[in-house]
Amino acid sequence: MMIKYTRTAFCNKTINKEIIMVNNWTLNENGNIVFPVPETVKIPWDKSRGELPLTVEYFNGTMYEKVEETAKKHPLMIALDFMGKHITYKYMIDQINLCAKSLRVLGIREDDRVTIAMPNCPQAIYMLYAVNLVGAVANMVHPLSAEKEIENYLNMSNSVMVVTLDQFYHKIEAIRKNTKIQNVIIARIRDELTRPIRVGYMLTEGRKIQKIPKEAPVFQWPDFMSLGRHCGYEYKVSRKPDDPAAILYSGGTTGITKGIVLTNLNFNALAGQVIAANPIYRIGDKMLAAMPIFHGFGLGVCIHTMLAGGGRCVLVPRFTPKSYAKLITKYRCNFIAGVPTLFEALLRLPSMEGKDLSSLKGVFSGGDSLSVELKKKFDKFLYDHKSKIQVREGYGTTESVTAACLTPPQMHKEGSIGIPFPDMYYKIVKPGTAEELPYGEEGEIIMSGPTVMAGYLDMPAETAETLREHADGLTWLYTGDLGTMDDEGFIYFRGRAKRMIISSGYNIYPAQLENIFDAHEKVQMSCAIGVPDDYKMEKVKMFVMPKKGIKGDEALKEELLAYARKNIAKYAMPYDIEFREELPKTLVGKVAYRVLEEEEEAKRKAEQAAKAAEPEA
Repeated sequence: MMIKYTRTAFCNKTINKEIIMVNNWTLNENGNIVFPVPETVKIPWDKSRGELPLTVEYFNGTMYEKVEETAKKHPLMIALDFMGKHITYKYMIDQINLCAKSLRVLGIREDDRVTIAMPNCPQAIYMLYAVNLVGAVANMVHPLSAEKEIENYLNMSNSVMVVTLDQFYHKIEAIRKNTKIQNVIIARIRDELTRPIRVGYMLTEGRKIQKIPKEAPVFQWPDFMSLGRHCGYEYKVSRKPDDPAAILYSGGTTGITKGIVLTNLNFNALAGQVIAANPIYRIGDKMLAAMPIFHGFGLGVCIHTMLAGGGRCVLVPRFTPKSYAKLITKYRCNFIAGVPTLFEALLRLPSMEGKDLSSLKGVFSGGDSLSVELKKKFDKFLYDHKSKIQVREGYGTTESVTAACLTPPQMHKEGSIGIPFPDMYYKIVKPGTAEELPYGEEGEIIMSGPTVMAGYLDMPAETAETLREHADGLTWLYTGDLGTMDDEGFIYFRGRAKRMIISSGYNIYPAQLENIFDAHEKVQMSCAIGVPDDYKMEKVKMFVMPKKGIKGDEALKEELLAYARKNIAKYAMPYDIEFREELPKTLVGKVAYRVLEEEEEAKRKAEQAAKAAEPEA
């Protein structure tokens, strides 16, 4: 049975029927989705994959239906651990269904957008799958984003509802009038805690949360959930694998904020691929879910893959290296994932001294390049703590949910980011073209497969630029990243063709920061660069040229930083602002940001040399 699998452009409320790209999939005798291996694509990694499959079959349904299937098989197994509370699959599914009924009572319908601005907590999980169950689309937003950023995300998605924690209520209320939000749901961490833990929480973190006025036009989570008990009509909506399920945000290949539309199949395919790439995975294995739910890695791997595969998610609502280290050993986690900065921090934690990490089956690094030296250090750290495994580096983009290739367990090549997942295909091409380059030659990394996005939200031109159909009949995602591939199919990341700063695993686009600073009435021109940092890998520094007659002093710096805090996410905030009377220019008149980067690097090396020359005390 051959079925046309179409990727389409998405508009605000309905799907634009113009087909942009077409791939094919079939249903096998089990009713699962399979992708025929293309005859026209080179697969040099075929002999490098060992026992890992080249292709797998995928669940033919929605995200919710996949997790429900798991819950029916293992109702009494633990699905979620949250600050000492254990939640079974049956209880989780019951809460998701009650939440879905409540959404239906409040008028949420098929294709509506519901914004979830929450950290990793049970309510966020219930809401994610409830939104999927009623046929709506989850708009995933970082709750620490600046007010203006959240306003932009709400308006880009045309969200009609937002769900967040009590500590973020005032931020939502400040911008609500500028959006189409009809209902605000407020959840609280304390409502999901056991009694002893709740007491401690209220004496520490709970005391810092600003109170919400009694007359505030919001639904508290318990009141919202009680609405579902009055739902006497059908609330489940039939959806297809290629229907949109979630919207994540990224600067894409140009630095302009884009909503990335991901389908049910994107997430279910990722779950199948991750489990297939980890043959030692077993039902009941525990994943330390510290990567956030609004991040492709957090949502796709740490949460949905585990729940789809009968795993156990140890939810971490607020990450610190100390809490992360404590939870690994407390729950004897089997899988952990993080950015290189996390592993660097764990190396320096005194609390890890003598800890037993023998329970670990997989340690995955993504979000930024893992240096050869850091990998060696952390592999030794794992060995010294009784672990029999090594770090496996992966690569992917939010446009493919997250990782789409991974170092295979049986073979490692220094500096490589691994080989493609099952049903994923990679090429190295001359940047911006379909011209495939010889093995070992550097070019743009492009990929194809079932986790590639449906498209950018309301951006058909950008979608067509990023997703292109080749003569081989496949749709290829142009990543904007540079790399090489060897004759055994191992891929090597070499750099980014696009201008981007990566800080603690977050993508930060200088053009966005510059647009914000340039909009200030006292700024003539600005430039953002990334400065090397031992912990974050990079941190943001702004260079600002004030308008004529404006003095670049401490008072202006404080004014600009206060302005930035209202418009820029916390993770992207500059650590310093340096004023210049003029900024260096290229021959065509653009700000020469590379000159500023070189100046900063020279300054850093001079400081290191001076420090090394100081006599020991």
